[in-house]
Order: sequence, then structure tokens, then C-alpha cells
Amino acid sequence: MIETNNARKVAAAFNLTALPQAFYDNPYPYYAALREYAPVKCMADGSYFLTRYEDVSYVYRNPKLFSSDKRTEFKPKFGDSLLYEHHTSSLVFNDPPLHTRVRRLIAGALTPQAIAAMQPGLVGLVDQLLEQMAHKQHVDLIEDFAAAIPIEIIGNLLAVPRAERAPLRGWSLAVLSALEPVVPPDTLQRGNAAVAQFLDYLSALVAQRRKQPGDPKRDVLTRLIQGEEGGERLTAKELLHNCIFLLNAGHETTTNLIGNGLVTLSEYPKERARLAAQPELISSAVEELLRFESSNQLGNRVTTQPVEIGGVAMPKGTYVTLCIGAANRDPAQFADPERLDIARAPNRHVAFGGGAHQCIGMGLARLEANIAIGRFLARFPGYALRDAPIRGRRARFRGFTQILSQLYA
Repeated sequence: MIETNNARKVAAAFNLTALPQAFYDNPYPYYAALREYAPVKCMADGSYFLTRYEDVSYVYRNPKLFSSDKRTEFKPKFGDSLLYEHHTSSLVFNDPPLHTRVRRLIAGALTPQAIAAMQPGLVGLVDQLLEQMAHKQHVDLIEDFAAAIPIEIIGNLLAVPRAERAPLRGWSLAVLSALEPVVPPDTLQRGNAAVAQFLDYLSALVAQRRKQPGDPKRDVLTRLIQGEEGGERLTAKELLHNCIFLLNAGHETTTNLIGNGLVTLSEYPKERARLAAQPELISSAVEELLRFESSNQLGNRVTTQPVEIGGVAMPKGTYVTLCIGAANRDPAQFADPERLDIARAPNRHVAFGGGAHQCIGMGLARLEANIAIGRFLARFPGYALRDAPIRGRRARFRGFTQILSQLYA
């Protein structure tokens, strides 16, 4: 933790657009300083950075007061580009009615019954990856394991041919990197190129699926194409961009959840041993890993009318950044929040957001993490990190790009 006098200075100097390198390694001391001394931190551009659980939850619970529509915010950042078109057409950055229409269509293919039906295939995939890793002297837990799982699962949901899935991860990383608080020109260029390639690929896939529809109960792409019986259908642009969103969201956050989870357990050997001895704790362990190292650290909203948060008055049109990572370690909500406790209860974290925009794929993400981490630990309880894992060095999405490891049964 940062000493009191320094914490005051850290909170006063905090600037989301000029983060120190140490922040990317460990943002939590910065968050703690902000929660204590500037919980509703006014930034240089007039926006506010929220770090208390109560304030973040309040914003999530009131979607009519805090809009998710990013058209005004993203115009100066992206201009008239494909990145702008994508991020203002997808489910996550929209309000009703588009948000409602798309969410309802996707939710119909992600019911608890549909997710439960995916479990045998997911177990088979994880066991296959574990077997492949068992024959390697060294493995990268991201490339060989964490990233391979959601790409297959989301690829299956959209019925993307397996031989065509190789570019998906690269496209996803390029598109999502453009959501960082500060985006260099080369990152924008890569992001726009990735959207263009994504759209070209999906246009052909959609055309093929229109000719040969799949089962709308399992094939999300067919479901999005056909829409609801008697209801509205998505426009061609909305359809393509929400397919990109599904591939991105399902891949990035789950990859980070699994990777963060395995690294965190390696750093807390007592909790790792506890989980290995009590595998029935895997569900609560995953919830604690979601809280402790949230894959998605930041969210954004804009006020639709004058509001007050934490005693601070804000006019209509004020941008607020929700710090999920800070809210999930707020001592006002979580006892001893800097301690990893795989049996923590209650654990009402906001890693999946909240309210009307709560992550639509959270049930699937939980299933993937439960099976991946649980079966990995059962197969390789003595795994060890070979070198310091390499972080992605992003503020919004917290995860690793490489975790070199040695596996021991």
C-alpha cells in the first residue's frame, strides 16, 4: 500500500491519460488512494473517475440517468472510421431500443439450458488442451490454453468453421485495444484494419448462413439473422457489428479470466493448495478471482440529466468512468479486500457490470472458467511459472499476453 502522505499525492495527481508504468503492473494501490482521498475524481477533461463500490453500483442500477450510448464520446476519438461505426453499433455501447433488441436475440441462445448443454463439449476441449500441454516441456498458458478455449466456444456459437478461426484473436485484440484511454495512431490504424477484415469475413459467412441456416437455438448467427418471430430484425450493419462484438467480448474477457486466475493462484500457494484439496470450491474460487483481478477494469457512462454522485453535482452530458477494479476491492463492501479468499461469501462483485447492461455471457464465462481452472489444477497441481508473466499493459482490459510455465502433476 502507498503511505498516507504519498497516497494523497497519488490521488491528487492521478491522470487516466498519463498513467505511470507501475500502474499497469499493479493498479490497486492507486485505486485505494483514490477511494480514500478522491473517490469522485474530477479529471482534466471534466469527466469523473469513480472508485467506490456504492457509486459504481448506483450508476449501473440507473441506466436512465447514465447512458451507454457512445456516439458523442467516440466521434472525436475515432472520427468517421470503421472503429467508430463498430463501437457505436454494438450491443454494449448502446441504449434501448437497439440494446434491447440485440440482447433479447442473443439471450435466447444463452439460456441456462443452452449453456449446460455446452458442458460436455467444453470438458472435452479442455481435456484435449491439457493432454497436448502435458507433452510439452514448456507451455504458454495464454496461447496454449486460456486463449484457445473461448475462441472455440464463441466460434461454435456462431458456427464459424474451425479452419477459419485463426485470425479471430488478432482481430479482436486490435479492435479492443482502441478502447484504451489513450490510443496511439498506429493502434487506431490496426483497429480499423481489423474491423475491415472482420467485416469482409463475416459478410461472406452471413451470406452462406442465409442460404443454409443453422439451428437458431444453438447457432447465434442464425438467430440474429432470422430475428424474433413477428419482431424486428437487425439491419445488415447491426448484424455484422454485433457478431464482431460477440467474438471480441467472449474471447478477451474469458481469456483474461483464466490467465489471471492461474497466475493469481500461483501467487497465493495456500489458496491454490486449498482449492486442489477441495475442488468443490471451484465456483466460489472463480467468483473470487473475478473480484480480485477483474478482466474488465473500466466502464463508461454519460449523464442524461443533472445528477449527484457521492455529493458531487454533475450536469447533463458529464462523462463518468466506472472503475470496476477499484469497486471490487472496496473495504466498505468486502471484508479484507486485498486478501484472496476462494471461499469468500457473500461476494457481490461487479466484474460483470450490473443492471440492464450486465454481461450477457456471464453464465458461459463462469462455466468456461470453472472447467478450465478446475481441470487444469486437477491435472497439474504443481504447475510453476517459468518467467515473470508478460502483461498486456492496458488499463481497461487487465490480462497477460504470455505466461510461460512448467507443468507438474
